[in-house]
Amino acid sequence: MNAPATELFELGDLPLRCGRTIPDARIGYLQVGELNADRSNLVLVPSSYGARPADLAWIAGPVLDPQRWCIVITGAFGNGVSSSPSHGAMGLAEQGWVVSHADNVAAQKRLLVERFGVSRLPLIYGWSMGAQQAYQWAVSHPDLVERICCVCGTARTSPHNRLFLLSLRQALTADPHWTGSGFSGDPEQGLRTYALIYASWAASQPWFRGIEEPVEVHVEQQWLPHYRRHDPRDLIAMLDTWLANDVAAGGDLAGTLAGIQARAAVVACDHDLYFTVDDMAADAAAIPGAALAVLHSTLGHRAGNPHSSPAEQQQLRRIVDQLLSG
Repeated sequence: MNAPATELFELGDLPLRCGRTIPDARIGYLQVGELNADRSNLVLVPSSYGARPADLAWIAGPVLDPQRWCIVITGAFGNGVSSSPSHGAMGLAEQGWVVSHADNVAAQKRLLVERFGVSRLPLIYGWSMGAQQAYQWAVSHPDLVERICCVCGTARTSPHNRLFLLSLRQALTADPHWTGSGFSGDPEQGLRTYALIYASWAASQPWFRGIEEPVEVHVEQQWLPHYRRHDPRDLIAMLDTWLANDVAAGGDLAGTLAGIQARAAVVACDHDLYFTVDDMAADAAAIPGAALAVLHSTLGHRAGNPHSSPAEQQQLRRIVDQLLSG
């Protein structure tokens, strides 16, 4: 399927929870499927780390039926399409800039209300950082969200996951071109280290045992180009949003999740090294009536974004269809 064109929604000056304001803020989005007459069929898909809306358009068809649903895929701040440090509109944490998922959700809510005239959502479907935003929606606006499907993502960044993110950030900021607020040149050394760390966690040990080429060659050919398309400042800004992920804002997580009214499917993968089955099971146990499902896949974390793997697509479709049938 050819992805439709990404559009931009202008937000004006947007204050953030960190105290900064994004001037002339914008978010990128794309729409697959048509909104019905009573505006009751819009499914929101927030983006994952590094993803732009077009990267997730494959979901329309294999996981969500575009003949039934109006699927709106939004880009998080920092992804290079929505407002990002690369636009000059934002700085980094070193200058006091940290975008929270509450900020992303506030922008998405304006998009849905002002562009689509939609105030209640039958489903929010998200993978990884998209799942984090789905949790945030259900906590911030419990009366507006009917269902959430949170795939391979937790409501609060765990200490172990935090170590992974800090290692990525350190890889970039240890590059000789890092100035303390940006880069004076292409951080080639930092990006290579970053890609090696990222790849080592994103797929499982069994999956890597099955590849034919050396892992160094695999990362060089398959992973590094994906990150090179981003301004490294944007990569850091998105890491900081992930690091800050916590729907309870440092408070009682179980108590916060207990206030979710949406019907919830929490979907883990048995080989995910980022978001373990135990961590996701704890989130599911705290949400009233939530169902925990486990994907069986050596893809690891990437099982939640199986754009070219029909077996995992079918597992996700069954979970979503069951959630929507209730």
